[in-house]
Amino acid sequence: MTSILILNGPNLNLLGTRQPEVYGHITLDDIETLCRSHGEALGMDVAFLQSNSEGALLEAIHSAKGAHDGIILNAGAYTHTSIALMDAISSVELPVIELHLSNVHAREEFRHVSYIARVALGVICGFGAAGYPLAMDALLGHLTRDG
Repeated sequence: MTSILILNGPNLNLLGTRQPEVYGHITLDDIETLCRSHGEALGMDVAFLQSNSEGALLEAIHSAKGAHDGIILNAGAYTHTSIALMDAISSVELPVIELHLSNVHAREEFRHVSYIARVALGVICGFGAAGYPLAMDALLGHLTRDG
């Protein structure tokens, strides 16, 4: 069975109450339920983790090698600042899809820079919670074609 890790970074634990005009009213628990249900329909095993700590995200990426077939990463603000996350992704040699709820390219200019995109299979942004199943479909398609 294909196994994926869905990682969520800083402040995503506040979804549902944090800037609903940008991120909507859906909670991270709602997104996890959506992902687990979609994973079940696809025959995928889904691990789900959120952390506000860059170090915890790094450890999760490192631990994914040999345990998961790919990663979906919503690194939040670390997307625009973390060379360490970029290096970790390169090091584990797993396909990674970068994901954002909002369209980062329609927002502040600093959000247009992504260290993650440099090493990601692709980027999905701007579709809200619907981006997660889109990323899962894309990752499974990649793994099926190349696996």
